[in-house]
Amino acid sequence: MRVARQRVARRTVGFTESVIREMTRLCAIHGGINLAQGFPNFPAPAVVKEAAKRAIDADINQYAITWGSKTLRDALARTYRELYGMQVEPETMLTVTCGSTEAMISTLLAICDPGDEVIVLEPFYENYGPDAAISGATPVFVPLRPPSFEFDPDELAKAFTPRTKAIIVNTPNNPTGRVFTRAELETIARLCREHDVIAVTDEIYEHIRYEGEHIPIATLDGMAERTVTISGASKTFSVTGWRVGWIVAPPELTGAIRKVHDFVTVGAPAPLQEAVAAALELGRPYYDRLSSEYRVRRDHLVPVLEAAGLSPNTPQGAYYVLCDIRPFGFEDDVAFANWLVREVGVAGVPGSSFFSRRELGRHLIRFTFCKTPDVLDEAGARLARVRDLARSRSNG
Repeated sequence: MRVARQRVARRTVGFTESVIREMTRLCAIHGGINLAQGFPNFPAPAVVKEAAKRAIDADINQYAITWGSKTLRDALARTYRELYGMQVEPETMLTVTCGSTEAMISTLLAICDPGDEVIVLEPFYENYGPDAAISGATPVFVPLRPPSFEFDPDELAKAFTPRTKAIIVNTPNNPTGRVFTRAELETIARLCREHDVIAVTDEIYEHIRYEGEHIPIATLDGMAERTVTISGASKTFSVTGWRVGWIVAPPELTGAIRKVHDFVTVGAPAPLQEAVAAALELGRPYYDRLSSEYRVRRDHLVPVLEAAGLSPNTPQGAYYVLCDIRPFGFEDDVAFANWLVREVGVAGVPGSSFFSRRELGRHLIRFTFCKTPDVLDEAGARLARVRDLARSRSNG
């Protein structure tokens, strides 16, 4: 007798498609305001767009060097030196990727073997768990405890074992908005040195901050040789559709990462790499203005969410707000998010998508404020009705 074989890989069973992208699809169906997925509804800087047009017109339309154009890698090396004092050798320490999303999975595929463990601080950006699973590693989750979303140093230390290969550190953090302090990063660095563990840092929101400073963990003592730093252009320059990210890593790790990257995507879009190199020339004045503009948006939306009874946290960085849905009579965050986009016309992300166990985030929803003031105003007007609509639903 022929035995039927499982037709899909076991690694795909443990995770779902992106909940964030699913909420964007539902939002489009219902004609809602998308405060779910983190992409701006305003244009990228004109100088950046013009640089892309010039590159296309100059026929920079064929493959770039697999690990990134020399123009962009040189610009990145200058940027890391000027902003953080990091010495990044562009020929041996930089890999340009198709966004920071590809950067993370290419990194984990390059450093992890089956049986390895990867520590993930939760709540976490929804890709990290599946990324670990795809790479063959086992994610080990350590909580960031509300309301401050800090980790317990003793709890973190217990998560490090002889099987620990890496820890993923995301600061400024999505979805909590935390900007990790120097003391917190020093604790993580000490544990990485003690256990010979690689720090994989997602720093995509490095220039969107309202409190604290951004400290690349690679700049701490003994960490340059054991840190993979990931960032990208998407959030900083409002070009989420361009898919240009990058990885800074010591040469040994870069060699492995480049091999994986080559066979996963070949390379990032060549003309857009030239445009991002031009964007990096905008420098610190641009980054300061970016944070100021997002602070205005944050301060615009948070009071609206408070008035609607959603009990928002106030983020220190990134452009997301976590809210508590318990006052509205819903015991399930997915049901609330679906009801909200269908009946109120505002899309958010169910909080459970940021946790290893769904029940931990069942009382939460995440909104983004990377939108223009008029859109935030309209969203606020709709959210002001949430309490009454929820009450009517309960009574009905």
